[in-house]
Amino acid sequence: MNTQTTTILNKLEIAHKLKRIAYQIYEANIDETEIVIAGIKNNGFILAKKLKKQVEEISPITVILCEVKIDKKNPTTPITTSLDSNVYKNKSLLLVDDVLHSGTTLIYGVKHFLNVPLKQFKTAVLVDRNHKKYPVKADYKGISLSTSINENVAVIFEKNNDRAILE
Repeated sequence: MNTQTTTILNKLEIAHKLKRIAYQIYEANIDETEIVIAGIKNNGFILAKKLKKQVEEISPITVILCEVKIDKKNPTTPITTSLDSNVYKNKSLLLVDDVLHSGTTLIYGVKHFLNVPLKQFKTAVLVDRNHKKYPVKADYKGISLSTSINENVAVIFEKNNDRAILE
């Protein structure tokens, strides 16, 4: 079995992509004083925390973080969030995940938030794989990557060594 990996994005490139996405978030929410960034558990939530830091560095917007827990192997099970829905009701919300593979996780995450009226609803991913089986797209993406269905993209967050790799 081939265990060779290729680095798609290194630490510096990820930082650059996140800063660019943060500016896009600010531009889309220029009149807002507060927005919610909801990260899908694990890497999506880590990415959400990094985006919160970037948005707050470049703008006067206060970012409320929300962790979204989705069973990626069984996404039809109930989804839970770290915030009560009243906290994000009628606010601008951004749903974040690290990689958009088939779109399953993102579409079920979107479905969950559609039960509450929102002012604006956007999605963001670091890597968009272009292998979607659902009609979902990322409004903000770090990089679009056409891969074979057999290849895997992994985002690894390690101290001083963040990276996205193709396996």
